[in-house]
Amino acid sequence: MTSLTVYEHPLNEQVRIYLRLEYLLDQLDEVSGLSAPCHHIQFFRSLFDLLEILEQVQVKADLAKDLDKLKKKLNAWANVPQVDQTQLNQLLDQVAAHQRSVLQAKRFGQPLREDRFLTSIKQRFSIPGGSCSFDLPVFHYWLHQPLAARQNAIQTWMATLSPLRDALAFWLQLTRESAHGGTATVKQGFYQQEADGACLIRLKLAPDLGVYPLVSGHKNRFAIRFMPFDDDHEVADNMPVHISVC
Repeated sequence: MTSLTVYEHPLNEQVRIYLRLEYLLDQLDEVSGLSAPCHHIQFFRSLFDLLEILEQVQVKADLAKDLDKLKKKLNAWANVPQVDQTQLNQLLDQVAAHQRSVLQAKRFGQPLREDRFLTSIKQRFSIPGGSCSFDLPVFHYWLHQPLAARQNAIQTWMATLSPLRDALAFWLQLTRESAHGGTATVKQGFYQQEADGACLIRLKLAPDLGVYPLVSGHKNRFAIRFMPFDDDHEVADNMPVHISVC
């Protein structure tokens, strides 16, 4: 059976930033343990993209506020009958732990911005092909250090991002688990729905349908236009799509 492809679309700017950060953090995790120079080059590209976002946006303050909102929502369940109080208390403890970690951390990315080696190579990575050995001999030198030394440096840099990575992953997990929805029927390639106070929608599509979604919307409403990937596919009428609103 063909697995479904999951598409996510944010319905506010904050979640848009969170998803971009998650995407880059996942890339960092994926290549951080690999050894080839091309993997390290991808690691630094993702790292510098991440730092660019953290430089432009006060993610630490926003994430702390969103964790506080999450705590208030969870507290509201305390007096609801048949709620699993043990699980609720565990979630509240996790929220509190992530809040402390976020608030006690330096501004996200600050230790990396202060790193002499990273600072010396960052600008060249914004130039196409700028990581060549003649452009960045110091980077070429680093790439030819023993693997253990390179991986140790990468793990040190990654450790500074732990408060961000862990708190963000927790918030996004609970947001995704709050999803409600089901299979919807798409007519003539178009679908729209009310979404009172939503921040994220998730779609699951079978790849063999040959279409992809273009989503527009905000916290109260969204619309989806399904587009054929190529000329060999047409958008089927009455197409089933699984849509969840978070």
